[in-house]
Amino acid sequence: MRPHWFQVVARVAGVVMLLGAASCSSKSADHSMAGDPSTSSQAIAVSHVELGKNVDADKRVTDQSHEFKPEDTIYATVLTNGAAPNAEIKARWVTADGQVVQETTQNIVPTGTDATEFHISKPDGWPAGKYKVEIFLNGQPAGTEEFEVKSA
Repeated sequence: MRPHWFQVVARVAGVVMLLGAASCSSKSADHSMAGDPSTSSQAIAVSHVELGKNVDADKRVTDQSHEFKPEDTIYATVLTNGAAPNAEIKARWVTADGQVVQETTQNIVPTGTDATEFHISKPDGWPAGKYKVEIFLNGQPAGTEEFEVKSA
């Protein structure tokens, strides 16, 4: 016959093992949900926004700048990280006094590190001044880049 203390220790150890197993399975379930884009609003995020005068085939800005000439096409590349079954990115181009010049929305299906390109041009030339592009991800502010158009 084993001593009474041995039975108590064995029972406590059994309870601790059961609690540990339950805790691990609960954490695993939470972790798998966090990686599922359909259940997590944090599955995709904007890492940064690049402005420039040209983009490459991968939609990345190749000639970064925050100063432009009136006749330039202005490109914005929005870089995102994460995956989602769908996401909406909006670029809102705004003058210094808050007037919206243009607003464009793109629906994307991000799968990791992705680039989404927006651009704006004005055939008769941009008025000199300060501007900004505001980026929204699924309706939420996600970044702003300021730039300036300078007369030649």
